Amino acid sequence: MRDTIIIATEHREQLIDITHKVESVVAKSGIRNGLVSVYAQGATCAIMIQENWDESVQTDVVNLLRKVIPRGVWLHDEQDGNGDAHLKAGLVGPSETIPVIDGRLGLSQWQNIFLCEFDGPRQQRKIVCTVIADR
Repeated sequence: MRDTIIIATEHREQLIDITHKVESVVAKSGIRNGLVSVYAQGATCAIMIQENWDESVQTDVVNLLRKVIPRGVWLHDEQDGNGDAHLKAGLVGPSETIPVIDGRLGLSQWQNIFLCEFDGPRQQRKIVCTVIADR
């Protein structure tokens, strides 16, 4: 079963919790045990599993990536000014795979799923969720 989550982003760089949206896709699928693949369609965004309790962790992720991959010093910036966004997205990666256990996401108590926006704000970001049943 496959479904697409569509969300808008508000800032150039931010982590947005999409866990509840992915949970809804899994529930709609009716699959009790298997895997869900969460894939960001975009060359300047990514998917990350990260702590959900303390929002400072999400800020720390953005701040770390800003330090490691600064804005405005990359060859691609000559094209459209977002070379850093491409590199950040490539480093984090476009997808995560989460087990589905008894119809629920197999995340720990402290984990959530985040869309990482590196080139916002965007009116529309698409996240493809594919739920596959165990056989």
